[in-house]
Amino acid sequence: MPRTPAFQIPDLTGKLAVVTGASDGIGRVIATRLAQAGADVVMPVRTPPKGEKVAEQIRDEARGAAVSTRLVDLSSLASVSALVETLVTEGRPIDILVNNAGVMTPPDRQTTNDGFELQFGTNHLGHFALTLGLLPLLREGGARVTHQTSVAARRGGINWADLNWEEDYVGMKAYAQSKIAVGLFARGLDARSRREGWGVSSNMSHPGVSPTSLLAARPEMGRTKDRGGRRIIRLLSRLGITGTVDSAALPALMAATDPRARGDRFYGPRHVVGGAPVLQEPWAPLTDVDDAHRLWLESERLVGVRPAVSRPAGTP
Repeated sequence: MPRTPAFQIPDLTGKLAVVTGASDGIGRVIATRLAQAGADVVMPVRTPPKGEKVAEQIRDEARGAAVSTRLVDLSSLASVSALVETLVTEGRPIDILVNNAGVMTPPDRQTTNDGFELQFGTNHLGHFALTLGLLPLLREGGARVTHQTSVAARRGGINWADLNWEEDYVGMKAYAQSKIAVGLFARGLDARSRREGWGVSSNMSHPGVSPTSLLAARPEMGRTKDRGGRRIIRLLSRLGITGTVDSAALPALMAATDPRARGDRFYGPRHVVGGAPVLQEPWAPLTDVDDAHRLWLESERLVGVRPAVSRPAGTP
């Protein structure tokens, strides 16, 4: 397969894009490509020094583009709320939101600041609260929201009896659940936007397989060295069997920017492991509309956030 399949991003001059997980890996590529296309890019990051260093590098690569960081920890609802308040106070409509950040398979069961299983709480609930909180700005921008799911979402389902995996914890199954939840939220958001007239489109993408940092050492969650799978994926990527980090960013970029892309659509590499970005049929776990509705209601209950359809009084 081509090392980096071609995809032409349209001119995004004057548009504002918010990209989570943009200080590393696929998110960094997404933020860079959006900035190179003329968008002003906001990078919510957990570690400001690292984020600012990457933002400076992107500004250099994108010839002085407007790239800035904001603080957020998606595993903390208080942190997400603070970011929402910051962006709403700044008052600029958002044209593109890419919910890309994620964590994968900690060595043992861990929880977020709010007591949720780490992967479900970060990958899904953090983005759920962020997106609903930013809904006024997304509506004003007529935004497109792209949610990054994973090949792990091809199988499995939502563990309704134990969403937080307090019993019989299996890290990979919990990760799959979190990414299925991401996809179901994407579909639920688009359906509600159409029904309620919010003017926001929502779609989803997956990156295939590439040598990202998801399986790298993560001391903050107890992983002191790279998982063996990362070394294998690096080798397969060098051999051209799987994608590169650059090619893995293309489905999300297509979903977020292609004028032909639509809401409630699914984009991924032509082959499961890599290739040019194409429109695809959603995997079976992402197709149950009843699950999408149930997850929405349960997520609202868990995070205590409902759609903020207008700005609070007194904001710009």
